[in-house]
Amino acid sequence: MDFLCSSSVLVEGNSRVFDIDGVSLLAVRRNGKVYLYRNRCPHRGIALNWEAHTVLDPSASLIQCAHHGALFLIESGECVAGPCEGEALQALNCEEDAMGIWLTA
Repeated sequence: MDFLCSSSVLVEGNSRVFDIDGVSLLAVRRNGKVYLYRNRCPHRGIALNWEAHTVLDPSASLIQCAHHGALFLIESGECVAGPCEGEALQALNCEEDAMGIWLTA
């Protein structure tokens, strides 16, 4: 398991980007649950964020690719609008405990 951050770092309705062994990951907390994905757009294979930890659209209800505007559901990573519609982000397993949020195998 790889430690990502303490739970207080990823507050409700926000996102964070992490680098673990050279792989960029993104996490979003929605309705108390943490969703973790590889930070890579299926359309061009590039990172989704336009600022350090910004991967959400202005309403904070969808993940948005900064480069071409593709929109992804937070809960499943499915692209619902944009050039990669029907594709999905690569979901990763995570756990949250009293110490914080962890990337798991």
